[in-house]
Amino acid sequence: FGLKKEKESETRKQKRKTSRRSGAAKDKKILYIHKHTTSLSFVDTYSDPFLSLSLFVRSCVVERRKKTQILHIYIKNEIIMSGKSNNTQLITTAIAAATTGAILTYTALKYKSSKNTSTTPPPPPPTEQDVKTSYIYEDPAHDVIISQPLKRTSSDLNQGQAGDGRLNAVEGAGRTILFPHSHEEKMKRRIASRVAVEEDNMTPRNSVTVRVPATSANFGPGYDCIGMAVDLWSEVTIERSSTFQITAEGEGADAMPTDESNLLVTGVKAAFDAAKKPVPILKYHVVSRIPYARGLGSSSAAIVAGIIAGLVLAGHRLPCWGSEALLQIAASIEGHPDNVAPAIYGGIQIGIHNGTRWVTERAPCPAGMQLVMFIPDFIGKTSSARNVLGPEISREDAAFNISRAAWLIHALCMGNLDNLKVSVQDKMHQPQRGKALYPYLFPMIEAAEDAGACCGYLSGAGPTVMALTSGASGDIFTQREKERTDKAVAKAMMSTAKKFGIQGRIVVTQASHEGARVLKADPPFSSDIFTYRDEV
Repeated sequence: FGLKKEKESETRKQKRKTSRRSGAAKDKKILYIHKHTTSLSFVDTYSDPFLSLSLFVRSCVVERRKKTQILHIYIKNEIIMSGKSNNTQLITTAIAAATTGAILTYTALKYKSSKNTSTTPPPPPPTEQDVKTSYIYEDPAHDVIISQPLKRTSSDLNQGQAGDGRLNAVEGAGRTILFPHSHEEKMKRRIASRVAVEEDNMTPRNSVTVRVPATSANFGPGYDCIGMAVDLWSEVTIERSSTFQITAEGEGADAMPTDESNLLVTGVKAAFDAAKKPVPILKYHVVSRIPYARGLGSSSAAIVAGIIAGLVLAGHRLPCWGSEALLQIAASIEGHPDNVAPAIYGGIQIGIHNGTRWVTERAPCPAGMQLVMFIPDFIGKTSSARNVLGPEISREDAAFNISRAAWLIHALCMGNLDNLKVSVQDKMHQPQRGKALYPYLFPMIEAAEDAGACCGYLSGAGPTVMALTSGASGDIFTQREKERTDKAVAKAMMSTAKKFGIQGRIVVTQASHEGARVLKADPPFSSDIFTYRDEV
């Protein structure tokens, strides 16, 4: 009986032991690591294998089979080892298994990387773009990388910002990095990959109508360099014809030349020369609303309108960013940029010659500013007005004008119209012309300022006197007159003119933020897909 009891006890122990082992087997995860193929796979999974891997490794048994050459790594998520287990041996085995896994993983990644590298084809060599027209910019190394600072010489500084504007950027080792204000360089880089200007929409036209604004040059102390576009417009229509003809209506129509000496014809010829095409026989018609030879840029308007019309008729376009080719043509005919720049771009323009080409930038126009102009009935010739100027000026007068020009730009940028009175003072041309040609000039400016004008100055070479007022908001005909001073200033200027026996008229308008533009063309630029403004 005792022997039977002992056997039954051993049988129960054996069953419990077998039961524990079978329960542990369900939680066992087997990770096969194939020695030669470095492939990894989970088998016999009763739960998420990634969850099993994140658990603490309690024990690990490594076994090598001779035939299959497979390493079996058993990872258990429960403590199933008995008290007789050798902990040191288990830890050593776990470290060895982890090391083996790391080595195999590294080998697999390295093998995969080398395989991808060998199978990836090299990038195709860059292809050259087709060259269709004149080159405007080419920079084969325009990546933004800085390695070493660039050392400039004095000759570099003298040539600065001439053609490519690179002094607006920090350079090094053939690479440049741009600053926020380097807008011309940024635009050139956007088109650098194109190499040349594509001749899109280069169809010659049969006729074109161009609208161009008046301008007020020599803005105070800005002799030959600062000008403003005025909201008075002329329209020029030019069309191909069998006979040459110039007709005009409106301001100064009777005094306008009707032969090839007309500046319209000069502008058209310059445009066709730029296009390298012969000038066809053309018929011109002008609707002029810009007073002729009154210091409001009628000659510059004719030059700009002629160039733009000629380019459209010839089917030719010019680069602007980095070269301003249209400005170069117009300023070379006029001799200075203070009229042609605002006629092209609108607004208040500051123009200079940087030693290589003409460049211009826009100054802000204060809100609410109005222009009150006294336009005499007689004309003023620019050549006569220049003859009264001396060939030299003193250092004191130069310093006076430099300071006033700086004060003028600051007043415009800050919108401080109260500072304009001092800003437009000048010693280079207004005192000389007022004394010799226009004795009413300074008494009229003083009367306008006393009536509430912010300032007054001689427009262009004269004889027009320009007064600037403030307070306009929206349409002035819906605004109370007490909020503005334009009407009081106009009366004061007209009263002064009568005292000097000068006949003339007052025109009240504003600065124009827009320059010359095409109004109509045949064939038109618009299509069924898209339409330009005014269906041009």
